[in-house]
Amino acid sequence: MAAQKINEGLEHLAKAEKYLKTGFLKWKPDYDSAASEYGKAAVAFKNAKQFEQAKDACLREAVAHENNRAYLFQAYEQAGMMLKEMQKLPEAVQLIEKASTMYLENGTPDTAAMALERAGKLIENVDPEKAVQLYQQTANVFENEERLRQAVELLGKASRLLVRGRRFDEAALSIQKEKNIYKEIENYPTCYKKTIAQVLVHLHRNDYVAAERCVRESYSIPGFNGSEDCAALEQLLEGYDQQDQDQVSEVCNSPLFKYMDNDYAKLGLSLVVPGGGIKKKSPATPQAKPDGVATAAADEEEDEYSGGLC
Repeated sequence: MAAQKINEGLEHLAKAEKYLKTGFLKWKPDYDSAASEYGKAAVAFKNAKQFEQAKDACLREAVAHENNRAYLFQAYEQAGMMLKEMQKLPEAVQLIEKASTMYLENGTPDTAAMALERAGKLIENVDPEKAVQLYQQTANVFENEERLRQAVELLGKASRLLVRGRRFDEAALSIQKEKNIYKEIENYPTCYKKTIAQVLVHLHRNDYVAAERCVRESYSIPGFNGSEDCAALEQLLEGYDQQDQDQVSEVCNSPLFKYMDNDYAKLGLSLVVPGGGIKKKSPATPQAKPDGVATAAADEEEDEYSGGLC
């Protein structure tokens, strides 16, 4: 089966080369027909799992499509996906980014954004820093198109990766941008959750003042004051300020915190107050003294004053 597909791919390559040749009666290469044959060759090689040859066929298709820009971008993106199959992820992302830039220049921002998001997913586990950059670029494209819900979803992915990489300064800014967009689209309950995420990030930055300011500024969000999120955050900040580890742990182990996105839930569970904190002491149980000792002590006291004060 694989050998058959390889032969099929080679036949399409030969046909493509023939379309590109010129002669006495053929003055111009037939780029469209050649591109079509290169595309067919790429599919055949891909089915045979010959990804290097498939990638080369895609790139040749892209060159043949230079006068037909819509297909040119697609060919570059397909070449990137072949590199992904070969586990050459940085090179794959590079080609997909190139295709995305071309989509933008050609006035198709939606396709550009989808390509960038796809590239982010490819590289996320290998190079989280690059993935953050790609997700932020995608969010910017969506935001420019006033597609705020899609933009904030991509910002959320970037924020979680920043938290996972313990890049808390950048994470705090990213979450604030998320929060601003959720406020703009009037999704207030999610704003409350983003405030919790912000506070946890700031406390891990050892910046109590910034954490407190986040809560204070959130009072202006409709419904926040008096919500369970607000009450929990006030209790958390109080415990942190008083270095009461028990109170902080109690809040962070509550369902409100534990069922957040996993990256933020972990921040809560690992939060330690400055100096290691204090723990509430359980009331001490008075130890019963032996009867003999108690009686002897009473007798001594009686003897001491038996003769009066003089």
